Order: sequence, then C-alpha cells, then structure tokens
Amino acid sequence: MATDLTEPRAAARLDVAPIQRRTMRLLFTTQIIGGIGVTIGISVGALLAARVAGTAVAGVAQSAGVVGAALLAVPVTRIMARHGRRPGLVLAYAVGAVGGVLVVLAAATRSVPLLFLGMLLFGGGTAANLQARYTAVDLAEPARRGRQLSLIVWATTIGAVAAPNFAALADRVTTGWGLPPLAGPFAFSATAFVLAAVVLLGLLRPDPLLTARRLAAADAASPPTTGPDGGGPAAAVPSGGAAAATAPGPTAGTAASPAGGGDGPAAAPVGVRAPRGAGMRAAWSVVRGQPAARLGIAAVAVGHLVMVAVMAMTPVRLGESHADADVLRLVGIVLSLHIAGMYAFSPVVGWLTDRLGRRAVILGGVGLLLAACAVAGTAGHHTPRLSVGLVLLGLGWSGTMVAGSTLLSESVSAGVRPSVQGFSDMIMGLAGASAAVLSGFVMQAAGYPVLTLLAAVATVPLVALALRPVPTGAPGEED
Repeated sequence: MATDLTEPRAAARLDVAPIQRRTMRLLFTTQIIGGIGVTIGISVGALLAARVAGTAVAGVAQSAGVVGAALLAVPVTRIMARHGRRPGLVLAYAVGAVGGVLVVLAAATRSVPLLFLGMLLFGGGTAANLQARYTAVDLAEPARRGRQLSLIVWATTIGAVAAPNFAALADRVTTGWGLPPLAGPFAFSATAFVLAAVVLLGLLRPDPLLTARRLAAADAASPPTTGPDGGGPAAAVPSGGAAAATAPGPTAGTAASPAGGGDGPAAAPVGVRAPRGAGMRAAWSVVRGQPAARLGIAAVAVGHLVMVAVMAMTPVRLGESHADADVLRLVGIVLSLHIAGMYAFSPVVGWLTDRLGRRAVILGGVGLLLAACAVAGTAGHHTPRLSVGLVLLGLGWSGTMVAGSTLLSESVSAGVRPSVQGFSDMIMGLAGASAAVLSGFVMQAAGYPVLTLLAAVATVPLVALALRPVPTGAPGEED
C-alpha cells in the first residue's frame, strides 16, 4: 500500500534516499531526450529561418527561442509552486512540442509570423531542461546538492553532442514523407519533447518538491524530545534512514550548512503547497532580502551573459579569416570544444561546489570567464588559441551555473523556491538574449577584441557581490 504523505507521521517515516535515486535516474534519462530535442532543432533553426524569413532576421528568429524559454519560466514555475515539479515539467515539454509542430507548419506554408510563434514556444523544451536541474536538488542531501545538480546539467552533454548528428538523418527521412527541407529536425524535436513529457507524467512519483515540503512540515510539527541529560531537546531522526533535516534540503527552522561552504539558509516552516502569492513579485521580495539568493541569481545571469556574448560572435570572427569552404568545419570544431567545456566537466564542478563552497566556485568561474575573454580577445586569427578561449568560456559558465544554481536553491524556503528559481531562469534567459543581440552591434562597430573586453567588464558587479563582507550569522551566508 502506498505511503500517505499527507500525514506528518507518514512523511517522517519516509525513506528519502530511494526516492531521490529514482528521481535522479528519471531526470537523467529525460534530460538526454529533451537535450536531443532542443539541440536537433537549434542546429538547423538559423538555416530554416533564413529560408523562410530571410537572412536579415534569421538571428532574431533564432533568439525567439531563448526569449520564449525565459518567458515560459514564469507560468511553469507558478504551476510548480502550486502543484509540484511534475506538472510544470510536463507543461514545458508540451509547449515545446507545440512549438516544434508550428515551426514545421511555418516551413510548409512559408509563414514568417507562424515561424516566430513556433520558435517562441519551442523555448519550452529549454525551459524544461533548465528546471530539471532544480528538481534534482529538492530531496538531495546538503553535502551532495552541487554534485547531483551538476549530474543533470552533465546529462545535457549527451543530447547536445548526439543531436547534430541526427539532424541530417531526420531531414532526409522526413523529406521523403513530404515535409519541406530543414523542417524534419523540428518534427523529431516535437516527438522527443512528447516522449519526455509522457515519461515524466507517468513516472515522476512521488513529486520531489511536494515530498520535500511535506517532510519540512512534518519536521516543523514534530514535538521536541528531551535529550539524554534531560536538559534540552534532542534531534528527532525519522525512521527509514532519511532525516528530514538533511535529506530534502532546507527544512523548517534549521540552517542547513553545506559541506565546505556553509552557504545554506535558514528556512521558515512551510506546508505542502506554496502560498497563493508566491509568484514573481513574491520571488523578487524574497531575493531582495536574501543576499545569498541575490548572489546565486547574479552568478547564473552574468555567467550566461558573458558566455553568450562571446560565443555568439565567434563564428563571425572565424569567418573573417577563413574561406567559406573551411569556416563551417572550423565553427563546428570550435563550438564542440566550447560545449564540452560547458557540460563535460560539470560533475567535477559540482564536486568542487560541495567541497569548497558555493561562493569559492562562483569566484573561480568568474576567473575562468575573465581568462577566456583575455585569451579569445587577444587570439587574433589564431584558431587554436581561440579554441582554448572558448573552452575556458564554457568552464567558467559551468562554474557560475552549477554553484549559483545550488546556492540559490538552498537559500530560500520550499514555499517560494520554484518561483525564485523561475525568476532566476527568466533573468538568465533575458540576459542571454540581450547579449546575443547587442554583441552583433558591438562586433560590427568595434570588433571582437572590444566585445571580449566589454564582456569581461560585465563581471565586475558579480565579483563585488561575491566579495561583499558577510555579517556574522546572516542566514544563507558563511559565518
């Protein structure tokens, strides 16, 4: 008979470890499927947009997916806040699937408005992949949060590497079915999103966020017990081997202290559902009053802004010194190395986040971003040196993303956590979209070295925030 988690005592007896292992396996699998869906569409998105809408607006159409992911974070996390991770992730993938279908229809009818709408909704797949990393933290032990979040980020590597190789096959197969050229990959993307949604809908049970809230509520409701000497309360340890104070993340009335960092917060008692006011306004109110949450959001957003600004114009930089016959091959190699830097070492970054602390890894990520800007900006037309710069850029992004996301997740209570995480993803997406648009103007007006210099300058506020003196005993901060 299934455990009734609505009862505090049943929640207290719950063994969290098997649920977390099952959740991690499921997220890892769907992250691969969703990553293939996102990347197989993105790999041909600019080419398809150029054929339908013209080269001049191809970049804008491509960035519509980034904006869509940022905007969809708001309704998706609102649903998560009220009903749990499962319906939010399923909705995001479903919206992405609809977007893929609309892009196929736009290619068939050569409709520019339909193309933009489809690309906007296609961002739902990206939104789901981003939110999956937070789902991995809901029931993680404090000392393993960084590693478990980073494993879900790392799973994206498999999809990102495999998907471009499927694009040509998908195009050949669907062209035989009568679909227009370059539309086939989006049909495959829609299929992948539907598959991921169905798997999550059927198997992500119990919901990790709702389970964490129930455990926190049960922990808050448990009466204190007398210690062995009769002089004070003893910590109550739930049966089944999973203490609510350590397994689900920040719990009521406790200050979780991650290993090596001490960046954990003190969370207020929460119920199973978030309050109805737990939207973006409530998220901003929480972030504004919590220095650790502000640092987490800033790390994710600034790291993404710098990465996108430099990466987006690197193919243009390569095109300045290589013939058309060679540039596509070189772009593929350089960007593959960059993607490897972003994702392949994320488990190591997660381990360092747990070992050294969130703030230290954020500062290390910023250092790598600055090194990347210096190397790429002074590389001239030396492609191997430029490649090294792009690898460093990916590693710096990984440091700020993994450590920032981990710090943010543990710095707020479970009641508002999805809203704050959605707020962070919205800021990150808008920062990346803005960087992609502005980088083209900077590149045209001043060149690639100036672009990398401005990207480096953009890290200054983050460094100042990370080095800010911390008041002793402040929640969510190191003592």
